[in-house]
Amino acid sequence: MKYATIKNCDIANGPGVRVSLFVSGCTHRCKGCFNEVAWDFDYGEEFTQQTIDDILSMLRPDHIRGLTLLGGEPFEPQNQGPVVELLRQVRKKYPDKSIWAFSGYVFDKDILSGRLGPWEVTKEFLSYLDVLVDGPFVEAKKNLSLRFRGSENQRLIDVPASLQSGEVILWQDWQGTGKEIKK
Repeated sequence: MKYATIKNCDIANGPGVRVSLFVSGCTHRCKGCFNEVAWDFDYGEEFTQQTIDDILSMLRPDHIRGLTLLGGEPFEPQNQGPVVELLRQVRKKYPDKSIWAFSGYVFDKDILSGRLGPWEVTKEFLSYLDVLVDGPFVEAKKNLSLRFRGSENQRLIDVPASLQSGEVILWQDWQGTGKEIKK
């Protein structure tokens, strides 16, 4: 897998100050995408253990709330394995940091269908997520006033609650602080 960039001080893609990994490769090719350069699976730098170590180091400060995965598309089958290895190490070292992912795939239609590569890998990927922002960016539904998403069709999904209940449960920011509410 390759990655387009890593931001170590991102405040736009989840609550608080976050580290964000923008993976390379996306087959959605949404019209109006803010990151077209990352559609190419060969764009950017090689994702290695050194990359993971760098991300773990960036996550160390207490003011960093968590990790966000974007793209490109983290759920592309060829990206899932390396992303899961990163998430294993993040959860082991920083169990209290939140993990968010953005995907053009729809959670209940595409991701849970098992068609995005080996189900065991996808299932493990989901097990590490706190919030998934799902659905393709739809330029006709673009809304700049939305929090943490670009178009009105996209949802902020509480992944643990959704997996437990068997239905989509939307993430709620009860205190207005951006803090994930653990169920």
